[in-house]
Amino acid sequence: MGKEQTELEQRIKTNITNYTLSMLLGEKQTQMYFESFAEIMKVDVLLVDRSGAEVARVGSLALSDINTDMEPGRTLIVQGRTMGRLYARKTSGDPLSMEEENFLDATKRLLERMAGQIYFQKETALYIDWKENSDNPGMKLHNVEKEDGLTGVFNKSYYENRAKIIDRSGVLPVALIFVNINDWKYANDHFGDDGSDRLIQIVAEILKKEAKEEYVIGRVDGDVFQVLIPIAEDGEAEDYSARVQAACNAYEDEKLAPSVAIGIQYKTNVEENLLDKVSDAEYEMFQNKFDVKNEPGYRERLEKYEHNIS
Repeated sequence: MGKEQTELEQRIKTNITNYTLSMLLGEKQTQMYFESFAEIMKVDVLLVDRSGAEVARVGSLALSDINTDMEPGRTLIVQGRTMGRLYARKTSGDPLSMEEENFLDATKRLLERMAGQIYFQKETALYIDWKENSDNPGMKLHNVEKEDGLTGVFNKSYYENRAKIIDRSGVLPVALIFVNINDWKYANDHFGDDGSDRLIQIVAEILKKEAKEEYVIGRVDGDVFQVLIPIAEDGEAEDYSARVQAACNAYEDEKLAPSVAIGIQYKTNVEENLLDKVSDAEYEMFQNKFDVKNEPGYRERLEKYEHNIS
């Protein structure tokens, strides 16, 4: 086991004490979830953190109404630490059925899993930032040294450095997404450098808008981006890629028609290197490019400016 993996595992093991349930789940999102949950289940719901502070509440149920000795609630545990308790009562006053009890148990497990995943993602991101700075003592990089000047995403050098740190951390699985702008040369030929640069900026903004905070986005060539998703959930990279392509297709502009081709590869073994996955992801991208450029209406959308002035 490498030093970096041991360091990260120690952080994951001990740093849960620095978090509350609200920090992991978010009060607004949790409240919205339980409002829908309570309406379907016809229950009053109360979720409190380990100190007894409310995280979410729907209905009249309050902690002061509960005899915790008689009604201990469902304990939420993350990384072996009690983070909160979930209480629920039928709004009608009737006892919960066995099916409803089972559903509440499943809800508790879902909340624990969500909180655990968010905790792992936050600590991994903090570790990577710490490792990057400790590897370069006294050389904390300014944004201008990290960012691509045209788009604001990471430049190639910094992106590849982040990929190597993620490799050393032992985080799995990691999705690598290869993104290439379709017909960038068409934009350059017809609208010059300003037009083709603006096309790159549009795609970069879409990539950032659709990404979660922990995604690592780099511009690695003129019209090529790569995205890393540490601890990617099942289907997460595919969903993100689909949203990016849909947002490009829906983008309205008098001249430009943003469109991207995408390839995805996964690192699932600590012995693998992310940058070794690039060629396979690029191959998948070229397959996708063929499909995208042969979709009905693609050429008409690309050449709409020529049609409008003819």
